[in-house]
Amino acid sequence: MKFLGLVWSNLQHRRLRTALTVLSILVAFLLFGFLCAIKDALSGGVTIASADRLVVRHKVSIIQSLPLNYEQRIANLPGVSATAHQSWFGGIYQEPKNFFPTIPVEPEKFLPMFPEFVLPAAQKTAWLATRNGAIVGRKTMERFKWKIGDHIPLTCPIWGEPANQPNWDLEIVGTFDGAKKSTDTSGLYFRYDYFDEARTRGKGEIGWITVRIQNPDQAAAIAQKIDDEFANSPYETKAEPEGAFAASFARQVGDIGTIMIAVLSAVFFTILLVAGNTMSQAVRERTEELGVLKAMGFTNELVLVLVLLESCVIAGVGGLLGLGLAWVIINSGNPAPSLLPRFYLPSHDLIVGLVVIVVLGFVAGAVPALQAMRLRIAVALRRNG
Repeated sequence: MKFLGLVWSNLQHRRLRTALTVLSILVAFLLFGFLCAIKDALSGGVTIASADRLVVRHKVSIIQSLPLNYEQRIANLPGVSATAHQSWFGGIYQEPKNFFPTIPVEPEKFLPMFPEFVLPAAQKTAWLATRNGAIVGRKTMERFKWKIGDHIPLTCPIWGEPANQPNWDLEIVGTFDGAKKSTDTSGLYFRYDYFDEARTRGKGEIGWITVRIQNPDQAAAIAQKIDDEFANSPYETKAEPEGAFAASFARQVGDIGTIMIAVLSAVFFTILLVAGNTMSQAVRERTEELGVLKAMGFTNELVLVLVLLESCVIAGVGGLLGLGLAWVIINSGNPAPSLLPRFYLPSHDLIVGLVVIVVLGFVAGAVPALQAMRLRIAVALRRNG
């Protein structure tokens, strides 16, 4: 700690260069924070998927429907403890940009299947008693400033207008929260019986079936049994773990992990060169000072530590400011709630960022620090004499 004053004094020799280097690192870590938040939002379903749940969809594509009676046939298979079907509705509120997940379900089966959705008992009772009732996630309620009791008119490009009605009129009877911060609370769920009765086509069909199994270790075997049950039928199925099903949605955008790694690798490699060049120039310009320090009794090892500490301070200031700014901006609100159902910087990514800051500081300062350590007193003083 007693050498921090010396380090700080050294950083002020070229204030503009130091400031620009810190700013470059700040921007890099700001980008890191945003990319981590976007990656988490797009792949969130994979991370929160339950190990004891399978998803059964049409073998060809998720947009192909399945017969409703498939659910009961699956429920009768050994190893299956519960089932709940869902369908993609694709509702729009007022204008196309106001898009959010809207899914018809059977409340009696849906809520026990997904305990991560927390709904008060009184609101559950109201949902069961209201044919056109809907429950809405906290984020969407806050986004549109809705309240319980509001009637929400939705249009649907997929299913069109309901029979004898200009739009789909849903009454909000409940608001659900997430059991964890990572739970997606952007969806709207309404009753399947109302949906199936009102739609003009596709009656008796569903989108996919979520299956709870008794033993997660038997997931592959049970998935195969399900697919064998409907093999060679007009509606063949593909059963897969819930995590794999969620990942298939994320892959529609692209391999988010690979894209993020490629972008950040390029950014941090560039920043490493910038920071390393800054430290190399600083050491070359202070050759005489380093020689004087060694003549005063500073050991080679201490000089090495001082240069590394200087590099780590630059990386630390820029990195911490970048991560902090990213955290503040991300927590200020979701910039695209229709595309990103959740938007926050996960704590594990913050930890990774802190580790990268330390690594960047040491790697950027390693070569200049070794050069300073190996510098001979006579050479340093003669070079600037």
